[in-house]
Amino acid sequence: MRPNRAGSILRIVLLAAAVLGAGTVSLAADRSLAEAYQIIASKQFIDLTHSFSPTTPVWKGFGSATFSRAADPETGEPYTIEKDHFRSFFYSLVGQYGTHIDPPAHFDPKGITMDQIPLKQMILPLVVFDITPLLARDPNHALTVEDIRNWEHQHGRVPAGSFAALRTDMYKDWDTNPERFKRSPFPAWSLDAIKFLYEQRGIVANGHESMDTDTTDDMKSETWILTHGHWQIEVMANLDRVPATGALIVVTWPKPRHGLGFPARAFAILP
Repeated sequence: MRPNRAGSILRIVLLAAAVLGAGTVSLAADRSLAEAYQIIASKQFIDLTHSFSPTTPVWKGFGSATFSRAADPETGEPYTIEKDHFRSFFYSLVGQYGTHIDPPAHFDPKGITMDQIPLKQMILPLVVFDITPLLARDPNHALTVEDIRNWEHQHGRVPAGSFAALRTDMYKDWDTNPERFKRSPFPAWSLDAIKFLYEQRGIVANGHESMDTDTTDDMKSETWILTHGHWQIEVMANLDRVPATGALIVVTWPKPRHGLGFPARAFAILP
């Protein structure tokens, strides 16, 4: 197996965080933080997030977002830079909109909400399963355990504690062909593959380019993920610009109390 360069970067980041959290103010601590930042800042960053608007694809059961000018509640007049020296938008949208997080509570009444997901799970080693070579033969291929084992034969065992992403290149239709983006069926995860990655390889979370995890009528894969305490990122972008191994993923989202989902900002730090 090739050296895990992403793991080295992550260890530096976590070491720096531990030093900071301990309250140790010293030259050594300053150097640790500076060194960690220098390593990260020298790397290439890839945005894994779509911009979204009222015209972007969404499940028909939710409906499109609306953006409007924020207004003074007393007068009803929109704020303007000319009159008020600032301007702002009012956004109305469902939590599962654009690139977004699904926390366990989205499906599980006893599951944790997005504000309860540990901070340390928001930066993870990233592995990418590219199934695009299989789509010419089967445009709706679902990743299998055999596919994962073939991937491991080439790249090494999936590291425990990873974020696993599924590359299908569906994201390329997001802006140019949104109706095709919303197609069903589509390339996805099989339930066996999901269970294998979580139970046998110990991944922390997963993500994909489509608006759903799988194409089964009862959403078997997504239901299993969320009812077993895991979370996922849907509608990812630019996974074709990320290597199979060696990168880190950083995922952030707002913190609504008891939140059941929200647009997220995800990016990769390349090795």
